[in-house]
Amino acid sequence: MTSTRAKARKSDMTQSDAPGRGRVLVVEDEADLQELLQYNLARDGFSVSTAGRGELALQSVAQDPPDLVLLDLMLPGMDGLEVCRSLKSDPATASIPVVMLTAKGEEADVVVGLEMGADDYITKPFSPRVLIARIKAVLRRPAGNDAANPDGDQPAIRVGRLRISPARHEVHVDDKPVDLTATEFRILHLMARRVGRVFTRQQILDALHEGFAAVTDRSVDVQIVALRRKLGDAGSYIRTVRGVGYRVNEEE
Repeated sequence: MTSTRAKARKSDMTQSDAPGRGRVLVVEDEADLQELLQYNLARDGFSVSTAGRGELALQSVAQDPPDLVLLDLMLPGMDGLEVCRSLKSDPATASIPVVMLTAKGEEADVVVGLEMGADDYITKPFSPRVLIARIKAVLRRPAGNDAANPDGDQPAIRVGRLRISPARHEVHVDDKPVDLTATEFRILHLMARRVGRVFTRQQILDALHEGFAAVTDRSVDVQIVALRRKLGDAGSYIRTVRGVGYRVNEEE
């Protein structure tokens, strides 16, 4: 009798057609988890493609670009971070949303992925219902500037040495551009519009994920770490309010 894992090894790239919500490419080398993800996504109306290796995932995207990539970080050969870097550095695939799926709880690994442009991450173990809700939330985000500026054209916001331009999706520190992901931009824009106001982690999550709670609010902390790092010295404008959340102050 052939095991589930043996079946998965026999074909590292598969596809199940279930037209409806769009197509998700699941990049996961663990056969049982790949099967679980494929089953739950297909049951919810997604068309699902799978790949068990990073190189095959890039090949699949090149041949038939999906609407979203669900990407495990721990893969044989080319790991998930390399796959994400390749996708986000290529103009032809940079706009495809990437949701990282990882058993790694280390902050540094998640920060690297988010800095490469990943749209969200989910830590194993996870609830299939929460994972699907998060995928839907990412897919509902408008593309381009609207994702970072849902309220339409707005004037630039100045906070000390920071200049935030919502309509252009740009951030400058001392007139030098800072490259932020869409999620990082939305967090900074959210808080900079109300200087001095404290935002709880849940309020930030609600703004980012349209009301779908994350598996853990540590995702906000990870985004803040990445944001501060990119802003350099100006990252000190973002203050931690212990036990509550974060706020942007006018002074460093």
